[in-house]
Amino acid sequence: MKEKLNPSNPKPLHVQAEEFLRKLIDEEQYKNGKLLPSEIELSKQLDISRNTLRQAIHKLVFEGLLIRKKGFGTKVVRKGIVGGIKNWRSFSQEMKMLGIDVKNFEMHLSNKKTSKEIANFFDIDGDTKCLVLERVRGNRDYPFVYFISYFNPTIKLTGEENFNLPLYEILEREHNIIVKTSKEEICASLAGDFIAEKLEIKAHEAILIRKRFVYDTNGIPVEYNVGYYRADSFTYTIEAER
Repeated sequence: MKEKLNPSNPKPLHVQAEEFLRKLIDEEQYKNGKLLPSEIELSKQLDISRNTLRQAIHKLVFEGLLIRKKGFGTKVVRKGIVGGIKNWRSFSQEMKMLGIDVKNFEMHLSNKKTSKEIANFFDIDGDTKCLVLERVRGNRDYPFVYFISYFNPTIKLTGEENFNLPLYEILEREHNIIVKTSKEEICASLAGDFIAEKLEIKAHEAILIRKRFVYDTNGIPVEYNVGYYRADSFTYTIEAER
């Protein structure tokens, strides 16, 4: 893409550079993993200083769209899940927003006793069993998340539901439960053998663990969910205003 910025444009040069980069990284060759041109090449092409260019690059790195490696270059982050405190959605909604067709690589249902933490969350006796849904999900090419969902045993899920449908749609339509609030915890870890096998990565590779504590409109706990995400496929955004 050949383009020069316009110094007489009321938009600051770093904003124009950011807009240029957004168009550039949408090109098929860069989506497929090709490195972006070097800072020297881009700043010369756009006729701006490298500091101005870096302002634009830093913004896109912060948004999780680009990744920079010293001595290697700048490339587009593989399109993945974007989550955040201001835009809580179900997994299916997140995927729909990103235009990703979800594929279930594995799906298992069971009834299990819970850990003390989960029993406390649902305020149930430790011997009470919960319906547990385990799914390995991803796009058409590879899996990128392993979910374990525990459901409040007061919800009369039978296990016969069509869990290929969006989960919260099932709860609302079949059980009149409308989820409203999600409290979340995010931490990083190494995959380990079990998760690595599920996500088709190496045991020493990084993953993000995302716990969701989901409540209905009355503040009653509905779901205790843990997601293990490939680190190259998940970006978590936080927007704060002063």
